[in-house]
Amino acid sequence: MKSTPPAGLWPHGQTSAAEILARQDHRPWPLLDRPWLIFQSWQDLLFAHWPIAAAQMAELLPPGLTLDTYAGEAWVSVVPFRMRGVRPRLLPAAPGLSSFPELNVRTYVKGSSAEAERPGVFFFSLDAGSPLAVAMARRFFHLPYFRAQMACRSEDDSIFFDSKRTHGGAPEADFRAVYRPTGPVYRAADSSLEQWLIERYCLYSADGAGRIYRAEVHHGPWPLQRAEAEFERNWVAQAHRVFLPDTAPLLHFARRLDVLTWWVEEVAAGS
Repeated sequence: MKSTPPAGLWPHGQTSAAEILARQDHRPWPLLDRPWLIFQSWQDLLFAHWPIAAAQMAELLPPGLTLDTYAGEAWVSVVPFRMRGVRPRLLPAAPGLSSFPELNVRTYVKGSSAEAERPGVFFFSLDAGSPLAVAMARRFFHLPYFRAQMACRSEDDSIFFDSKRTHGGAPEADFRAVYRPTGPVYRAADSSLEQWLIERYCLYSADGAGRIYRAEVHHGPWPLQRAEAEFERNWVAQAHRVFLPDTAPLLHFARRLDVLTWWVEEVAAGS
């Protein structure tokens, strides 16, 4: 099925930073009052979501983060996609850093203080096909990025995605799937599970010393499509003690979303 988006959800070419910043009415809190740091485009993306018992998930979080739940249930998502056009503010995209496949495993968290109770995502792992991107993300964003041998190709409207972790000393993690959109583009309904899972505007990370960090992101509303997927191997979550239930996942596809990211900042424990 072809997946041409309706007008206004995302453009056919790269969105400028000014265009991304111009749309803010969908955000749950105001933008930061300082310049963004990194532009990136997320393309041919699959969200595969599974419900997880909240008590099981809470045990896996670092101290200082609060599990976020929907109707009392926690969720974990496996997210393969292509990263394209990555570049710092005021600089062009750099060879070896700007375009590569990526595979994330994430759950949903928030700060626990009234000042900073911002719902976001926490990553158990981020595998990437660019060693340089992995090194920089680990050093400057305190994110658990891992080097991986990855391939991502398109055939008609299907995406074939293959990943094998090669990072020294890291748990083994293999993933192979084919996925495709199956319906028209739409926007998640307000207060729905889809909106809760997908419309997140910050990410949290932790370092070995127990410090918690947060990075803000901004983009337009997600241009979602229903999806289907076949998983030949899907072991990346269990590599980090996240055991997926033996149930069919909730699936969404997004052809493209252009994103701005701000510099990571340390937040107080419990923030």
